Amino acid sequence: MTTGPLSYGMQLPIQSQSAIFAEGWEAAATPVDLAEIARTADRTGFAYLASCDHVAIPRRLADVMGTVWYDPVATLAFLAGITERVLLMSHVAVVGLRHPLVTAKQYATLDHLCGGRLILGVGAGHVPEEFEALGADFDGRGGLLDETVDALRAALGPEEYPEFAGERYAFSGLGQLPRPAQERVPLWVGGSSPAAVRRAALRGDGWLPQGDPRDRLPAQIARLGELREAAGIAEPIVVGAIAEPLYVGDPGWPVGRRTLSGKPEALAESLRAYPAMGVHQIQVRFRSRSRDELTDQMAAFAAEVAPLLGA
Repeated sequence: MTTGPLSYGMQLPIQSQSAIFAEGWEAAATPVDLAEIARTADRTGFAYLASCDHVAIPRRLADVMGTVWYDPVATLAFLAGITERVLLMSHVAVVGLRHPLVTAKQYATLDHLCGGRLILGVGAGHVPEEFEALGADFDGRGGLLDETVDALRAALGPEEYPEFAGERYAFSGLGQLPRPAQERVPLWVGGSSPAAVRRAALRGDGWLPQGDPRDRLPAQIARLGELREAAGIAEPIVVGAIAEPLYVGDPGWPVGRRTLSGKPEALAESLRAYPAMGVHQIQVRFRSRSRDELTDQMAAFAAEVAPLLGA
């Protein structure tokens, strides 16, 4: 495991608008709003901004998931041009939907253009209709993702002519420039199933749990470490967590019973439980009624809560 201060990043609003987590104001938001949120994150010390990946949502899921899902490469490339330091992450790219050389071309170009700020987060996906429409194997998506990750390791490496040979994909003698600016693009694996934890342990530079409550995380983190030790993997891995919804200060409106709200000291005390259990970065989401309220919350968290999180 890696060590260091607890860092914090956020999933961008607007670019994905599931009924489960989108705020009401996001439906009418514009690219100008998205840009201002990104600039605020860049200016105030957020470690990363993340964008999701869905190609098309079937009608049966549209009421819950919505159909607003921006393309992550286009979104992160747009934000790369107006930010300077914040990292840019796909959380998560469903890389099994596309040939790894296509994915490598997109993300290598993005990393080149943004000066090495990419984190490639990957996941297995969960919408059968997307896989069917794109000719991908939904039932075998676990094995598909494993091989795609291995292929991407080769295709995103330093070689102009990468080589890979697997059961589904094989390529050699095919040049791709530009190469990523980073010598090794960080590859973080999303998901909390036993298969996802194993995949993160054996193939990932980071783990992005999905929906694990606090009381489940210690056992998951321990399992992650056991798997890496058994495989003889000594390199550190970044362990993430998705924090509860946050509101800095005393809200004058109903923010939901799961939301952590109150004074900075109280929020920090609660969030310090994450590094105590072995988490290195938390993904935060703020309750808000407008873009301005969101950016105010981001700035307040960075200035008043983050300095209290400790190492």
